[in-house]
Amino acid sequence: MLYHLLYPLRELWFGFNVFKYITFRAAMASITAFALSIFFGPLVIKMLTHLKIGQNIRKKHVENLYELTKHKAGTPTMGGFLILLSVILSTAIWARLDNKFVVLCMISMLWLGLVGFIDDYIKLIKERSRGLRASTKFIGQIIIGLVIALFIFFNKEIMPTVCLPFFKDVAINLGLFYILFVVLVIVASSNAVNITDGLDGLAVGCVTIIALTFAIISYVTGHVQVSDYLNVYYLAGSGEIAIFCMAIVGAGLGFLWFNSHPAQVFMGDTGSLALGGAIGIVSVIIKKEILLIFVGGIFVVEVLSVILQVLSVKITGKKIFLMTPLHHHFQLLNISESKIIIRFWIVAIMLALLTLATLKLR
Repeated sequence: MLYHLLYPLRELWFGFNVFKYITFRAAMASITAFALSIFFGPLVIKMLTHLKIGQNIRKKHVENLYELTKHKAGTPTMGGFLILLSVILSTAIWARLDNKFVVLCMISMLWLGLVGFIDDYIKLIKERSRGLRASTKFIGQIIIGLVIALFIFFNKEIMPTVCLPFFKDVAINLGLFYILFVVLVIVASSNAVNITDGLDGLAVGCVTIIALTFAIISYVTGHVQVSDYLNVYYLAGSGEIAIFCMAIVGAGLGFLWFNSHPAQVFMGDTGSLALGGAIGIVSVIIKKEILLIFVGGIFVVEVLSVILQVLSVKITGKKIFLMTPLHHHFQLLNISESKIIIRFWIVAIMLALLTLATLKLR
């Protein structure tokens, strides 16, 4: 918004020329999102507490874990609303609103946030422990996945191919199967963050690291000279996505201010589905779907731990882990929650550095 209002005034005062630069607006979007989170955070927490929208701690079948987490009962949840508010407002303020990629990311995040909100509402307000039916939740995610997939498939500016990291000019054309691939990436990413959101600050911390990484890659992808130098896929206009990603970084850090251990608020499905879907959507637009596996390695391992546990129990009748997702396994090994969270963050940072290194290792 400010770009459209102030950049045209550069002829009156040269200082307004700063709004031309994505790096400046991305930094300001992050600061703005952080400030909004810090300002509105106490108000949102107070509102959720007043409405008695608190976390329910499951006891049946998880007695050992219940003893470790029962103190969290009643902690306000659905705090993902704060993240959505901060990301959307700051992006709208600092990004170019005539950029279709940014608008698509914002609309998609709001849609997935709505799906998560309905799920949280049913679980916490209507007191139906399972929330939305799994099939209904999947349909909501698939709808936005299809919208993104069809947008890319029929957009002449974006090739419906999958770029392989570590290789120069290697891209696989999946044809019509690309639509299915995009839907799979977005749905999987959205649910992976949701599965990981089990410890204070774990999921939002990892998402913040991924968003920062994708902000850098988005800027490179949208910069003619830099993308050519690094031999990275170039997409005109995709640099603006860096502003959206940096808004997530700022909002994530702002939310972490209240969500860090011991958490004052949880983001619930409202935040986890939206954040997971957002990073998945960014990855498919800038053609870094495969890199999402690397940078989102924490989420991949968390999901794999659940899959392996289910398969092991069905095939052998034995468990591989004490409990899944994986972070609960470490909890039951009596490792402190703070230590688990920080170690996961450290791994996420290392994976982010590895992902950025692939831009040169081609």
